[in-house]
Amino acid sequence: MAQIRTLARSFAGGEISPEMFGRIDLSKFQTGLSLARNFEVLPHGPARNRAGFAFVNTTKNSAQRARLIPFSFNTQQTFALEFGPGYIRFHTQGATLESSPGVPYEVATPYAEADLFNIHYVQSADVLTLVHPNYPPAELRRLGATNWQYTVISFQPTLPPPAGVVAVPTGVGPTTYYYAVTSLAPDSLDESVASSPLASAVNDLTLAGNYNEVSWGAVAGAIRYNVYKIRNGVLGYIGQTPNTSFVDDNIEADTSISPPNASNPFVGAGNYPAAVSYFEQRRVFAGTNNKPQTVWATVSGTERNLNQSLPVQDDDAIVFTIAAREVNSIRHLVPLTNLLLLTASAEWRVQSTDSGALTPSTISARPQSYIGANQVQPQVVGNRIVYPRARGGRVNELAYSFDAQGYVTNDLSLLAQHLFDGFSIVDMALPKAPYQFAWFVSSNGDLIGLTYVPEQQVAGWHHHDTGIGDSFESVCSVGEGDEDAVYVITRRTIGGQTRRFVERMHSRRFTSQADCFFVDCGATYTGVPTNTVSGLDWLNGMTVNILGDGAVYPQQVVTGGTITLEAPAMCSTITVGLPITAQMQTLPLAFETQAFGQGRQKNVNKVWMRVVESGAVFAGPRFDALKETKTRTTEPWNSPPSLRTWQAELVLTPSWQADGSVCIEQTYPLPVTIAAMTMEVSIGG
Repeated sequence: MAQIRTLARSFAGGEISPEMFGRIDLSKFQTGLSLARNFEVLPHGPARNRAGFAFVNTTKNSAQRARLIPFSFNTQQTFALEFGPGYIRFHTQGATLESSPGVPYEVATPYAEADLFNIHYVQSADVLTLVHPNYPPAELRRLGATNWQYTVISFQPTLPPPAGVVAVPTGVGPTTYYYAVTSLAPDSLDESVASSPLASAVNDLTLAGNYNEVSWGAVAGAIRYNVYKIRNGVLGYIGQTPNTSFVDDNIEADTSISPPNASNPFVGAGNYPAAVSYFEQRRVFAGTNNKPQTVWATVSGTERNLNQSLPVQDDDAIVFTIAAREVNSIRHLVPLTNLLLLTASAEWRVQSTDSGALTPSTISARPQSYIGANQVQPQVVGNRIVYPRARGGRVNELAYSFDAQGYVTNDLSLLAQHLFDGFSIVDMALPKAPYQFAWFVSSNGDLIGLTYVPEQQVAGWHHHDTGIGDSFESVCSVGEGDEDAVYVITRRTIGGQTRRFVERMHSRRFTSQADCFFVDCGATYTGVPTNTVSGLDWLNGMTVNILGDGAVYPQQVVTGGTITLEAPAMCSTITVGLPITAQMQTLPLAFETQAFGQGRQKNVNKVWMRVVESGAVFAGPRFDALKETKTRTTEPWNSPPSLRTWQAELVLTPSWQADGSVCIEQTYPLPVTIAAMTMEVSIGG
C-alpha cells in the first residue's frame, strides 16, 4: 500500500458530467468538480457557497407564472420589472415600487400568461420596446419615478405634413406646376410624408420675372420644410426653408430626391414582429407570422419612421428577407460589429456590401452556422453572444473567428451535459460585477450558473436549487451600486400552498460576520437588541435557519410570522430564511502511475483545505460521513467563532473507494470559500 498527496489548485473548471470522468487528459479535469451544488466557482480558482436570496415581495397572483425583465434608466435608477398576466410591477434595491404605502405601483398590459416568456425587448434611454407575434409592438416609457406608460407604437414620422399648402403664381403662362411640402423634425432626420392634395399654379417660369410662391401652415415642432415639384410625373426636391413660404423661380427639380411614402407593415394579426433591437441608429424589427424571415429597419436616426422614397435613399427604411433553406422565423436580432440574426435553425450575419453603413441598396445577409436558438433572449459578452440552442437544451456561444472570416459557434455545455440533456432553458441573465456569471433557469427548476471569462478560457458550470419541491422560474440582472443584482421569481410550497415570490440575491460582500446572508427567501432584522423577529408571514410553517449577531442559532418553525430565539439570547442583527445546503465534490482521483491510478482502491485519510473568510465546513469521503472543522480559537465563550482565513486540517472517516473523492458541505448560514485543497491518500493494490 502506497501513500500520496495531491493538490487541487483551482476549481474554475466547474461541474463536469460523469460521462467525462474518463477524460483525465483534459485540462478541465485538473480544475473541475464532480458536484457544485449551491457552490459557485470563481474565475481565478476558488469555490464558494452562493449567497442567499432575500425576499422582496409576493407576485400579484401566485397561481400564475410571472417573468422578470431588466430596465436600467441610468446607473442609479434600475428596476426588475415583474411582467404578469395583464400587468407590470417594479422592483428596485430589494423593494417594490409603491403608488401609496403598501400598494404596489402597476401598469396594465395586454399580455396573457402563456405569452410572457416570448416577449422580446430592447431598451434605449427611458424607453423599453416590447414585441410579441400576437400583440402590436409597444413601448414602456418611464416618465417619472411612479409614472410609467405602456403604449402601442404608432409607426409614422414624428411630425405630420404641412396643411393648407397653396401655390400663387406671379406671371402668366400655359404650364401647370404641382407642389408638395414635407416637415422636418429638429434633428432634420425625421421627415414627414408629402402634403396632400398637391398645390398647383399656372405660369411660365421660363420667363424672366415669373415665379410661383408656395406657402403653408406652420407645423408644431418643425424646424425646416422640404419643397418638392413634379417633374415627368415624379416629385423632385427643389429646396429647403425654415419659413412657411418658398419661391420657385424655375428651380430644376431633383427627382433623385423625393418625399417619403408612408409605410406601416405591422398592422393586423399575423403582422406583428417577434424580435427587436437597435443597429446603426435604426430600430430593427423582424419575424412576423406572415413574413417570418423579413427584417424591417426604421429610417436612419428615427425609431418609428418606416417610410421609403422613390427612388430609394440611403437613409430610407430598410426591408429585406433572408434566403434561407428552411422557413424558420427570425427569433433574435443581436447587434455587434455586424447585425446577427438567430433563427430556430441557423445564425446569420447582416452587413454592408461596401463596408460602410447599412443602406437599402447595400444589404448582405449570409448564414454563419446551422445550430439555431430557442426563444430565450441571448446575452452579449464582449464581442460574443451566449444563447440557448433550439434543440437539445444546450448553451452555445457565437464569436467572430478571423481564421474562418466569419462567426463560429461553440457548445459551452459540452463538459456538463448532465445539467442540460432532457431539459430546456427558459430564461437567462448575465450580471458582470463583481464576477461575470451567466444564470440560466432550467425547465427542471434549477438555476444553472456559468462562470464565464472567455478571454481567459474560463467557463465553469455550477447548479443551484431552492429545496425539495421548489423551483426557479425567471431571472434577470440589473446594476445596483457597485454590483449587478440578480432577481429571481421562485415557486415555493409554503404551508401546503403554492406561492410565487420575487427574491433578490444578496451581496456576498459584508463588513462584519453579523451581516452574512446565506438563507433563501429570507429577511434581516436590524435594530435594538431583541430575541423576537416578527413579520415573517410569507414563511409561516417553514423550518428556517437563523443567524443572530453572527452566531448560528438552532433551526425553528415560523409560527404566526414570528420566531423567538432561545433565552437569554438578545441580538441586534438577525437573519432568518430557508436553509441552503451547499455541496461540492472533487473528481475521481488521478495521479502519475500506471492507468493514472484508475482501478485501484483509495482511502483519503486527511485533507488540508485553504479557506478564506469562512465559517465551519464539513468534509468527508461521502456526504453521509462528514466531519466538521473546528474554527474557534481565542473567542470568548458565548460569542460566535470568527470567520477564519487559514489552512483547515481535518482527519476524515476511513473509507476505501474507487474514486478517492472528497465531499464538502455547508448547511450553516455562514460563508465558505475554498481556495485550494491537499489530500493525503492511501493507495491500495
